[in-house]
Amino acid sequence: MEERNRRIAMRLCLLLLIGCFASQIFASSDPIFHESFDESFDGSWIVSEKEDYKGVWKHSKSEGHNDYGLLVSEPARKYAIVKELDDPLRSFDNDSPYSIMFGPDKCGATNKVHFILKHKNPKTGEYVEHHLKFPPSVPSDKLTHVYTAILKPTNELQILIDGEEKKKANFFSDDDFEPAIIPPKTIPDPDDKKPEDWDDMAKISDPDAVKPEDWDEDAPMEIEDEEAEKPEGWLDDEPEEIDDPEAVKPEDWDDEEDGEWEAPKIENPRCATAPGCGEWTRPTKMNPAYKGKWHAPLIDNPNYKGIWKPRQIPNPDEEVAESCRDSAWKPKFEVEKEKQKAEDAASGVSDGLKGFQKAVFDVLYMIAEIPFLSEHKEKIMDLIEQAEKQANLTIGVIISIVVVILSVLLKILFGGKKQAKATPEVAETSDNKGSSEEKDEQNDKEDVPAPPRRRNTRRET
Repeated sequence: MEERNRRIAMRLCLLLLIGCFASQIFASSDPIFHESFDESFDGSWIVSEKEDYKGVWKHSKSEGHNDYGLLVSEPARKYAIVKELDDPLRSFDNDSPYSIMFGPDKCGATNKVHFILKHKNPKTGEYVEHHLKFPPSVPSDKLTHVYTAILKPTNELQILIDGEEKKKANFFSDDDFEPAIIPPKTIPDPDDKKPEDWDDMAKISDPDAVKPEDWDEDAPMEIEDEEAEKPEGWLDDEPEEIDDPEAVKPEDWDDEEDGEWEAPKIENPRCATAPGCGEWTRPTKMNPAYKGKWHAPLIDNPNYKGIWKPRQIPNPDEEVAESCRDSAWKPKFEVEKEKQKAEDAASGVSDGLKGFQKAVFDVLYMIAEIPFLSEHKEKIMDLIEQAEKQANLTIGVIISIVVVILSVLLKILFGGKKQAKATPEVAETSDNKGSSEEKDEQNDKEDVPAPPRRRNTRRET
């Protein structure tokens, strides 16, 4: 792995350790914590001595400019380093207490910019971790990046990557943090019980409906096609598979331990030029008389009172970050960007292609934010992140997302039922018939046994 792949832009901090973020962040325009790493971190930063964290930190000069930073010197290692505040933290690890955790995490399948707020519940006194939902992804290129978290007095959170907003959230919103920081104003009354005479059924079967006399519940869904004829040249006496005549029993085959040896099967070459082999059976077709099990149509329930619910009872300054980006990160980024362009040009990768890919991913991220896809948002985000890692997966990801969208639309339009198989038109008998067919078409399909699978007798040597 190239050295610049392991270099981490630590212009803001790897881990913010803030005792009370609200009162301090909004009290002053000066940054509470800032580390430029212009000088060696020895003596000012504490490297964890925990056994799990064997990664070696180095104070290193960046490529292409005179900026210094922390270098993650070895791949596939755990690293932990902390700035000493009031008390030494030589035993710092993932269980150390904190108020805010913010920064990029790209390891294995994980690819996101963490933002976790650890907040003390004023009622219970317990500390709870509130994770930002759907955090932005870490850029997949080889350039240096700067990550900014802005906590505003309006209870809003902004996450910027290279000065560009990638995520916006509200600390008071139930949709932005898991679990929600602010509990709901009301909760279900645990002492409230559903009345015995409460009817939740909006529809009931029509008690006056009668099954039509011509309704045959026992008629099969499919019947043999009596008009079908066996194709000319069909080889009834030829099996579809035969023993491989060129197969030889292995020398180390032991019949007592391995069993009786059987030659592996191959496709019968005579069947390749024939319309078929083996016993011919008539194909099946949809039964025009099929109606399925009859049920009375649904009507409005005169006793419907609605769905019962229990009674509810009560229950840093942006300019500083921008200045840091412009002075420390931007010059470094421009140098690396030009170097990357030169490498891409040498390898034949055009700016137009990279621009097109970026536009595609921007559109995909916009699709992931569509409200009616919120149930599948996490799955879509995972697909997009995988495509960013491997550009050749982009087309497949687009197809996958289209399938997800179509599935959601079909579920909304048709209530999640499968599309019925096309059947020949049959004469209508009554209005009751239509209602019953629509209700039970899927259940009857599940009752029809699937055709038996042909056993494969091939034995691998």
